[in-house]
Amino acid sequence: MKKNTWIIVSLAVLLVAGAALLLTEPAEAGKLAEAIAKTPTGTGPGQINPDAPKGFLGIPGAPKPFWFFGILWGIWVGWIFSTVGAFGGIMAGVGHITVFGLADYGRTFRTTSPTLNKLFTDSIRTSNQYLVGLSSLISSVTYYRMGRLVLPLGLALAIGGIAGAYLVPVLTAGKISLSAYIGYFGIIVLVIGCFLFYETTPHGQEKKKAARAAARAFEDSLKKKAAGESSAAAEVTGVRVAEWGVSRIRFTFFGVEFSFNPIWPIVGGFFIAAISAFIGVGGGFLYVPFLTSVTGLPMYIVAGTSALAVFVSMVTAIFSFMFIKGTPIDFFFIGAELIGIAIGSVVGPMTSKYIPDVWLKRLFVILALYVGIGYTTKGFLGYSVFPGM
Repeated sequence: MKKNTWIIVSLAVLLVAGAALLLTEPAEAGKLAEAIAKTPTGTGPGQINPDAPKGFLGIPGAPKPFWFFGILWGIWVGWIFSTVGAFGGIMAGVGHITVFGLADYGRTFRTTSPTLNKLFTDSIRTSNQYLVGLSSLISSVTYYRMGRLVLPLGLALAIGGIAGAYLVPVLTAGKISLSAYIGYFGIIVLVIGCFLFYETTPHGQEKKKAARAAARAFEDSLKKKAAGESSAAAEVTGVRVAEWGVSRIRFTFFGVEFSFNPIWPIVGGFFIAAISAFIGVGGGFLYVPFLTSVTGLPMYIVAGTSALAVFVSMVTAIFSFMFIKGTPIDFFFIGAELIGIAIGSVVGPMTSKYIPDVWLKRLFVILALYVGIGYTTKGFLGYSVFPGM
């Protein structure tokens, strides 16, 4: 990676870390302190033992994930998001909900302290968004430099996403229980997974001729470049915007032309950002099928375009949750995860070009079905049909 890109990445990490330090004290006061004070004391489920060591959010007896494991999980989250342009928020959610046991602990307060239960929901949602926000920032810069980001399309999605990312946190913060959150999380992921599975079938691929042609051209160029060919065909040609207009924007990728009406991504961005803010993810798992299905883009330029839209909506959603609704965040642990996010987000764009387009989509489908079915059953049945959920 070039030196100036590393500088941008470092500044991004320092900016997030600085904001974390400034916001730590206010986050642990206010609503959280009041909710803890109203929670029954004791050693049983749904109670707080004041003598127990402080864990997540500074709550006595809460899980206290080891910071190094947070870095490792952050690497995975950053890699998967920057590779396919999606699933970063979902994998962040899987970590906070299941891997680190935060949701299972928070669910114990469902009847004894509903306010604390719902604060856990909002904290998990916002924590997911911090991870995806940093990953999407780094990924956007990296993919833009690679010529694999459709700037006008990403901006159109982001414009629509601002309203959705603002409204949903304001309307739902403090009102969603953890069980309901997990169930809705699973249903939305499952629906998208089924839709993408259809797209991998021969019938679903019939309308993807332009995307396949661009993907093949990109893959062929990489092979020629690796073989040392110096012909013009071997040169990597990124996104080239041919026309900016109110009703039509045209661009090419490896000689294959694409076009879209900017009104549709603005509308789509609103609904995608609203849904993703509700379950506390970046929305890449919705932006990706939107970009591959509605716009017909190849996966090689979907990741970067999705990342730009996700970054804008994440900044908006985090602002709404924290500054308007006072959502508490455990910045010590989230800071460790952000270190891993930075590493994974740098590696992802470098490795994604070596993974065939169809396998990127299949990886997305497998993760969507597993997480979707697992969390739908866990949220509404009380247990997951899959192990590890």
